[in-house]
Amino acid sequence: MTTYVLIPGACHGAWCFDDLAAALRARGHRVLSYTLTGVAERAHLAHAGVNLETHVTDVLNALAAEPDATDLVLVGHSYGGMVITAVADRIAAQVDSLVYLDAFIPEDGDSCWTLTNSEQRDWYADVDATGYGVPPLPFFDGRASAHPLATLMQPIRLTGATSRLRRRVFVNAERWPTESPFAATYAKVRDDPEWTTYSLDGAHNLMRDNPEDLVRILLDVTR
Repeated sequence: MTTYVLIPGACHGAWCFDDLAAALRARGHRVLSYTLTGVAERAHLAHAGVNLETHVTDVLNALAAEPDATDLVLVGHSYGGMVITAVADRIAAQVDSLVYLDAFIPEDGDSCWTLTNSEQRDWYADVDATGYGVPPLPFFDGRASAHPLATLMQPIRLTGATSRLRRRVFVNAERWPTESPFAATYAKVRDDPEWTTYSLDGAHNLMRDNPEDLVRILLDVTR
């Protein structure tokens, strides 16, 4: 049995993984998925101070309350790549592998703002009336909410512990209507022998477009 920890991207809650989680559980695995502070069904907790560190703490505290939280496979979609990287850096002894689903792979000092493209930066800057909420894009799930701006702006702090993990995997989504904000990230790891990469014929929401592929990839991680 493998324990998978699933972290959603901006504006989304743990529900974006419902089908993927069910498929993994049906195969006998343990799945933990978390909605982050100030987002989706936890949007009522949003305030200007919710930042990347808040979300990292969310996951660390949740895992600290779990029995046998070892040999974890951390899976992050989109913005969730920032969160799983920081979590793994803090508790590397408990983590087996990292899986990035069309997600950011930061190094020390990076932020979503520095890693993405100009189109995404324009989206981040177009905050709602609160001044700190980045509105969900029109094509997002109807349950999506605004996302706390500071989580996208705060630089990540890393020690380099994730380089010692057993496996690191990146899954690229090919069907972006414009330039993918993760194109530079994928290019950086695509030919790196320390990484396993996949490129799927699906849109950014790979959980919706390529569910069977993701199940296969996640099962393969621990083989």
